[in-house]
Amino acid sequence: MDVFDKLKILTDAAKFDVACTSSGVDRKASPGGIGNASSYGICHSFAADGRCISLLKVLLTNVCVYDCKYCVNRRTNDSPRALFTPRELAELTINFYRRNYIEGLFLSSGVIKNPDYTCEQMIEALRILREEYRFAGYIHAKAIPGADDALIHRLGVLSDRMSVNIELPSRQSLALLAPDKSKTSVLKPMELIKNRIQENSKELVRYRHAPKFVPAGQSTQMIVGATPETDFKILTLAEGLYSKYRLKRVFYSAYIPVAENSLLPSIDTKPPLLREHRLYQADWLLRYYGFTSGELLDDRNQNFNPCVDPKCNWALNHMELFPMEVNRAHYEELLRVPGVGVLSAKRIVKARRLGPLDFDGLKKLGVVLKRARYFITCGGKTAEGLKITHDAALKSLLSEKELDIYRSLASGGEGEQLSLFEQPAALREEFRKCLTGQM
Repeated sequence: MDVFDKLKILTDAAKFDVACTSSGVDRKASPGGIGNASSYGICHSFAADGRCISLLKVLLTNVCVYDCKYCVNRRTNDSPRALFTPRELAELTINFYRRNYIEGLFLSSGVIKNPDYTCEQMIEALRILREEYRFAGYIHAKAIPGADDALIHRLGVLSDRMSVNIELPSRQSLALLAPDKSKTSVLKPMELIKNRIQENSKELVRYRHAPKFVPAGQSTQMIVGATPETDFKILTLAEGLYSKYRLKRVFYSAYIPVAENSLLPSIDTKPPLLREHRLYQADWLLRYYGFTSGELLDDRNQNFNPCVDPKCNWALNHMELFPMEVNRAHYEELLRVPGVGVLSAKRIVKARRLGPLDFDGLKKLGVVLKRARYFITCGGKTAEGLKITHDAALKSLLSEKELDIYRSLASGGEGEQLSLFEQPAALREEFRKCLTGQM
């Protein structure tokens, strides 16, 4: 098979993996080498479905001995199969790089023969890139659960970031839909990578030229919507993974039906993109805003409201804490105000040392007053002509259609599934602003 035919098959087979982030490492090529990995991330583009693409994202092979029901590459799926040799993959990457098409590589693979053999082939491809071509660009490699610890370590030395996909949010779902995998086989390499990163940080203090191990850290991915787990279950699991395994990112992938199976949603089911979006927003709140999963959701409310982002929803349910005086509130308190992001909270703390702030001053600092004005006061005063109430804030945040859906959900109704693409202007603006993390 021609190498470009292989490329077409194996890049298409890799499109469902969204754990493709490039930040976190800064390395320049040595004399005679090529490429570099910047701590600010490489150039990004976006696919038609809105996912961020930053690297040559490809599989070593889509041949797989596993039969995961949700996976397009499962062994029982009748689809074209292809396999790169390590040298073919390395040469392809270098040729794309020299033509300025890419600046790095995201490498994953189906499991061919067994996990150890697959990992050995990936290691050889990266060895050729690093040692023969002296490529210093960013490389993200997927660890193969079940591979030997020594192979995982070698792969980590050659990579900038590694990820081990947890795939499904519960042990029961994994056993049902991916019987060839186990939670233990996934968590074991996560633990190994975490421990080796900690050991490597100590080695680098003692020995300046010690080889770096996964300098950009590790990440994972969960499929959302293939199984009945709630948002509360998923977010609690993510919080535990951040705490125990020191992950850089947990990625959430809306389930895209690719096969007919009685255990899976119907093939006509739309991917839950809005749910995925809410989970990413909540994940941001966990990592940067000081929230816990138990604050955002609980046993009585186990799924996010599709009409309101998680931070606004929390604030609307805790109006007893507001309005908050911006000239006296602590930094951690400011982070809980809708419309005040991490950057604008820091600006507020710095600016108020020079004098009291008013609403015009907050707008100049980047505060989204359309949201924030219902939750703050400046010098003890509210915005002119504004009444701070739950209903007033809710009406301002939502359109009439969204307000009806919100009330239906609040009263226990099913509501209407909102589209990520066909939506009122207010919600489109909400999506745009949340991409910056300033919630």
